[in-house]
Amino acid sequence: MNTASKIVSFRNPQAAARVGRHDWKALARELDDFGCAVIEKLLTPEECSAIAALYPQEHFRSHVVMARHGFGKGEYRYFAYPLPDLVEALRTALYARLAPVANAWNERMGDKTRYPVDHEAYLRACHEAGQKRPTPLLLQYGPGDFNALHQDLYGDLAFPIQAAVLLSEPGRDFAGGEFVLTEQRPRMQSRAEVVPLRQGDAVAFAVHNRPVQGTKGSYRVNMRHGVSRIRSGRRHTLGIIFHDAR
Repeated sequence: MNTASKIVSFRNPQAAARVGRHDWKALARELDDFGCAVIEKLLTPEECSAIAALYPQEHFRSHVVMARHGFGKGEYRYFAYPLPDLVEALRTALYARLAPVANAWNERMGDKTRYPVDHEAYLRACHEAGQKRPTPLLLQYGPGDFNALHQDLYGDLAFPIQAAVLLSEPGRDFAGGEFVLTEQRPRMQSRAEVVPLRQGDAVAFAVHNRPVQGTKGSYRVNMRHGVSRIRSGRRHTLGIIFHDAR
């Protein structure tokens, strides 16, 4: 089977089973405690290579050179609709597992917004709000590149959790390039979290705000994420954002 057929053959039932084999109670606790959780071996090495190989092809709606916008150094491309089957299937399956966490977070933060379990229903709401452009993206970094700390919001509707899948193998394909989160806490110094990933691992993480349990109940913290400097080699990442953009 060639790389193109590997992507096409990955259907939603397989994605749901693949995602569902993980301990989502434990992953939800990790998200609650730290704002991120690693989903190990979500993709095979062959699937990672197949997705990374799409980068120079015609699957994308836009190409962003990060230095031109002050985002860092490196580049990325947003997929166009229709998404590759593998990307769409993962987006749908992961959303269904993360929506209950997002709803629990909003309840704790006093936010009345609730998210449907069905991703298609959430995308309809995005499109009705004028957010119709797909947001899954493929990122490419080379030596000296980095991604500055940021938040991926894109419009009034923003799902509070997203995911990134590392498509390259640390130590073989690249060095450096660690995934980094920062948490800005009220009246306290910021906390940093460095997330170790291997090829095929995904990290689910807070996009913007998340609740943290304090002595007097939950309070809101502000999250940002980025990638540290690539010291050598090339790093590819699949970014899965669950809301669409204006």
